[in-house]
Amino acid sequence: MPGTDATANPAAPPASGGNGSAGEARGRLLLALARAAIAESLGLPVAAPAEQLSWLREPGATFVTLKCEGRLRGCVGSIRARRPLGEDVRANARAAAFADPRFPPLTPPEWRATRVEVSLLTPPEPLAPAPSEEAAATALVPGIDGLVLEYRHHGATFLPQVWEQLRDPAEFLAHLKHKAGLPRTFWSPEIRLLRYRVEKWAEEE
Repeated sequence: MPGTDATANPAAPPASGGNGSAGEARGRLLLALARAAIAESLGLPVAAPAEQLSWLREPGATFVTLKCEGRLRGCVGSIRARRPLGEDVRANARAAAFADPRFPPLTPPEWRATRVEVSLLTPPEPLAPAPSEEAAATALVPGIDGLVLEYRHHGATFLPQVWEQLRDPAEFLAHLKHKAGLPRTFWSPEIRLLRYRVEKWAEEE
């Protein structure tokens, strides 16, 4: 996987995740694209990976997550595929590094200790309207489902990875409502929930 020179940033670590050799190869390339986009924005030398593969030009939706010394350092993504996959992962990598409002822009010293994760999303599918939060929670598959919550002008999403911290479906929903700017105990039949799944790849710590 391409990296910058040792004085600016160590070589990118190996990747984990994906399904089989084809999935692993795809993941390595997506991680390389994300890493190169951030390094270029930091003004660091990097060998940009080739992008001639046709699947990179097909529409795709990704999330790019950054972790620095094991802690979240940025996470930005696309729920729906509206641009070519290669373009989407590069744009989200730059946004995760420099435009996540929860964090200041990433710096070159931090970049040395930062690991990249890329999640490729399936198209979101709406769940049946739920008359209660309990009914909505019952429809979720913990550890597997990513979830989009929409209510009027409120909206938020949790990747499936969030289940690692919030294992109970009711707690998962409560925190997602809070992220969307709604009270944790709020519920309305007008709430719209959409489910998606992800294929993810991560650089090893």
